Amino acid sequence: MKIIVDELINNERLDLYLSKILTDFSRSKLQQEIKNGKITVDEVKIKPSAKLKGGEVIVIDDDLNQKSLQIIPEKLPLEIVWENENMTVINKPSGMLTHPTTIELSGTLVNALLYHYGRENLSNINGEMRLGIVHRLDRNTSGLIMIAKNNKTHEFLTNKMKEKAFRKNYLAVVRGVIEQDEFMIKTPIGRHPTQPYKMAVSENGKESLSIVKVLKRFKSATLIDVTLVTGRTHQIRVHLSSINHPVYNDTLYGFGKMKIRTEEQVLQSYKLEFPEPFSENKILLEIPMDAKLQKVLNFLEQE
Repeated sequence: MKIIVDELINNERLDLYLSKILTDFSRSKLQQEIKNGKITVDEVKIKPSAKLKGGEVIVIDDDLNQKSLQIIPEKLPLEIVWENENMTVINKPSGMLTHPTTIELSGTLVNALLYHYGRENLSNINGEMRLGIVHRLDRNTSGLIMIAKNNKTHEFLTNKMKEKAFRKNYLAVVRGVIEQDEFMIKTPIGRHPTQPYKMAVSENGKESLSIVKVLKRFKSATLIDVTLVTGRTHQIRVHLSSINHPVYNDTLYGFGKMKIRTEEQVLQSYKLEFPEPFSENKILLEIPMDAKLQKVLNFLEQE
């Protein structure tokens, strides 16, 4: 079995990462198998405590005979924006997890994909919990997400991500009025030193680059377009909070109460450009502004 480590992973222990994917094994069992050389990273035997940076290739011996936790298909709405024989692009709604966790096993995008496509038509490089998933969107971030139907396509898309051959644009409403029309935020992002569920700007973090363009200014907020050049965990939310313009209604990285409540952060992946796998074509997709953003903008217009 081969697993390509999620590009969003940053400084996570090998044994901890695998325990989330190989759910039939205890963490202590995985640690033992790593020490025995049954699990390697980039063809090298390493320690269970080794830190993953994202993009590594983990190979697990077949004789471990791991039986993955079976995720149940669910008949959930699935908005397909673009599709061919190798992949599909979905418009994920706000409020939906991209993939199951050990706590939440239902109601996710993966559950919906299993119903619509079946296991045999989704890549399984990253295990049963992440069938088809090439990259993720936060639960409350809506918009365009790519799904691989086979492992060859999954590897193609992962490699193209490393080459920065994608263009991903987001719409966001942020607190406060941004004066500059267009600028870059180029500060490294790593795990928060005291709150491990959060990310933070850190000199020891990974290189991160976001390009911000102002679309419209309001009395107390700004509508912006963000081009995501790199893809770190919570990158847009961390970067914007670091310049004191957090995403509207982001309770994790924001501050203070909003005048209008929505389902967490007002952020949408609305535009995506990518190379079509095994073709010379480039695909450019754009979807309309979602209801959450429009609701906030309608309110801001009346301030």
